[in-house]
Amino acid sequence: MTQAQHMKIAATYMRGGTSKGVFFRLNDLPQAAQTPGAARDALLLRVIGSPDPYGKHTDGMGGATSSTSKVVILSKSERAGHDVDYLFGQVSIDKPFVDWSSNCGNLSTAVAPYAISNGLIGPDRIPQNGVVTVNIWQANIGKTIVAHVPVTNGAVQEMGYFELDGVTFPAAEVRLDFMNPAAEEDGSAGVIFPTGNLIDNLHVPGVGLLTSTMVNTGIPTVFVNAQDIGFTGTELQDTINSDARTLGLLEAIRAQGALRMGLIANIEEAELRQHTPKVAFVGHPADYTASSGKQVVASDINLVVRALSMGKLHHAMMGTAAVAIGTAAAIPGTLVNLAAGAGERQSVSFGHPSGTLRVGAQAIEQGGQWTVKKVSMSRSARVLMKGYVRIPADTF
Repeated sequence: MTQAQHMKIAATYMRGGTSKGVFFRLNDLPQAAQTPGAARDALLLRVIGSPDPYGKHTDGMGGATSSTSKVVILSKSERAGHDVDYLFGQVSIDKPFVDWSSNCGNLSTAVAPYAISNGLIGPDRIPQNGVVTVNIWQANIGKTIVAHVPVTNGAVQEMGYFELDGVTFPAAEVRLDFMNPAAEEDGSAGVIFPTGNLIDNLHVPGVGLLTSTMVNTGIPTVFVNAQDIGFTGTELQDTINSDARTLGLLEAIRAQGALRMGLIANIEEAELRQHTPKVAFVGHPADYTASSGKQVVASDINLVVRALSMGKLHHAMMGTAAVAIGTAAAIPGTLVNLAAGAGERQSVSFGHPSGTLRVGAQAIEQGGQWTVKKVSMSRSARVLMKGYVRIPADTF
């Protein structure tokens, strides 16, 4: 019997923030995969190596974690005021499913460097030395991200001295501004708090009523107090991810939050919406040892936060969740704000499993409603490999 041959597709493997993924130009994809649908999903699943019952991604480009099972599709933007359209896919590890419901804030850092290096930004925009400002349309959620990318000798500068906890080596700093992160695609203000409340009581089976704050900025996120579920907020991955009971509890909180936020119609749908919402637990500042061995000192941070992604505690912090944290911290009365010491603030530094991160937010109250103009943070990005990915020609 004749066996199917491989097809090869131009791709770039990049790190962005504390994540990495496979980047494609839309026009480089096979024709059938240039539009959303089953063919595109099948192709990307095979590229990553999913679904993998062994949970290793041995036969694909994925890294068998939520931070490394990601794909990005980019194209020149036809939207006024924007340079590039950015579509993100979170690939399930053990199920034949690609979640297109939200953004990856970490990989957002790599979008503009990729666009500059791959002809998506006109050469007249690229100085010999300086900073290129790239306006990104985040197509999954209809939001604008502005990236500020350093350029040296006419090329993206990747090497530098900026250190990002959760990333082993220093690199050049890329600043990201998430503009009007709660706004609707039509430009209207949008809703930060989907229930209309700063604090809600969630009824979670097996727990009862649980105090929470639910926000829509960056990525839909359900915040709870660490102490309310028996934690301190200084836990590392092994403590959480090795405990099936704890993971089940946190998934139950996430599912109830998704229902309350109107993201799903019934609890059963939560399993099919793995990427959103996120669930995070917060606590007051505390000393702890990060996963790298770094000592985090309570006096250097405003609060501690731990967040789950795709059913597991994240090794650092998702960029989109950092947007949600920055937003909630800036609004007096939320659980995040109270954990950070309450009061008004324009920035917050929080401890996560790999170290610390600082994020700024411009929140304004008008007529009893809160709006967020911008959330900013710094990350870094780097090309790991460029060439072709190969998948069987009969994948779709």
